[in-house]
Amino acid sequence: MNIFVINTGSSSLKYQLFKMPLEQPVCSGLVERIGMEDASITHKTFLNGEEKIIKEKKPLPDHEAGLHEVVRLLTDAAIGVIKSTDEIDAVGHRVVHGGESFAATTIITDEVKEKIKALFSLAPLHNPANYIGIQVAEKIFTKAKQVAVFDTAFHQTMPAKAYRFAIPQQLYQEQHIRAYGFHGTSHKYVSEQAAIYLQNKNAKIITIHLGNGSSMTAVDSGQSVDTTMGFGPVGGLIMGTRSGDIDAAVIFHLIEQLGYSAKEVSELLNKKSGMQGLTGLSDMRDIRKAIEEGDEQAELASELYAYRIKKYIGAYAAALNGLDAIVFTAGVGENAADIRRRVCTNMQFLGINLDEAKNDIRSAEIRAINTANSPVKILVIPTNEELEIVKQCYNLLKA
Repeated sequence: MNIFVINTGSSSLKYQLFKMPLEQPVCSGLVERIGMEDASITHKTFLNGEEKIIKEKKPLPDHEAGLHEVVRLLTDAAIGVIKSTDEIDAVGHRVVHGGESFAATTIITDEVKEKIKALFSLAPLHNPANYIGIQVAEKIFTKAKQVAVFDTAFHQTMPAKAYRFAIPQQLYQEQHIRAYGFHGTSHKYVSEQAAIYLQNKNAKIITIHLGNGSSMTAVDSGQSVDTTMGFGPVGGLIMGTRSGDIDAAVIFHLIEQLGYSAKEVSELLNKKSGMQGLTGLSDMRDIRKAIEEGDEQAELASELYAYRIKKYIGAYAAALNGLDAIVFTAGVGENAADIRRRVCTNMQFLGINLDEAKNDIRSAEIRAINTANSPVKILVIPTNEELEIVKQCYNLLKA
């Protein structure tokens, strides 16, 4: 079964093609800066044990033009992996917000598309772009089934005590205001990989997804029981440009005393806060360099960042009534040894004991970085959201 996975952003398009049930993609790529004169395409193919990389720059006015260029590369006489788009059996789409409507992977119909549109206001940076990806794919892959995999679906197992807010009842009943959680595809993938590694399907695991956007999830026997992001993706951990948890009184003060509009507060908390607000830098690599150069504000920001994670580890260990492993994943979680060290230092009371030497080793494989006698395993597991999406699509369609 040929399944093409698309992850559509506002100005980007990530993709992979799988010939399932083989879990190694035959090609992958990234289209960036869509809508600009200097848009770029990076296309990789994996054939006969050999990887080929093609890089191109050209104006791409919209996502449809970008996807047409991807199809040209997919079907190219010299480097193509299919002869025509008719060979694609299904297109799997990452959709960030499924609300309470979607607790599982779903074949896309007109009704499903309308529900995705209705959720635009809950994920304004993501759902509109995801919707465009669906529309464009329907035009180009006319014989394929279109399938939606929702980031929020994994968290639909959370109990009401975890997802409800202490606000008037009708705001939940009529407006569906509650915690939904995000990064579910990643949390599901790495928690399953951890359970396999631990040889314990009933393991109590805290997954820590650290990228430009970051979140943590408490997982008990494969199910999400709590997560740090809530109604939208700004809550919880300190992130690249997002504030994470903040006292609501600060928002009232900004509006009522300092004259901010609601739109300006949203812009502040989503795009000008987090590590960007604390240091002027949003990329952890730049912040690490600033620390090495003696920047005290960068040092403090990194302490704040790690401290928030530590607090949630404690909270989720309590929610789980035990802990078998913590898992670091995504760009920062997988690569920033200094952040992992900050998080795991002085956590012996919870049974978390870091092996400094193992922590400093870089690897693309699943690895344990705890000491031999650590009661809690500390795992670094590379996430693979596209593989998780394709597995969910394949399992749905073969059923």
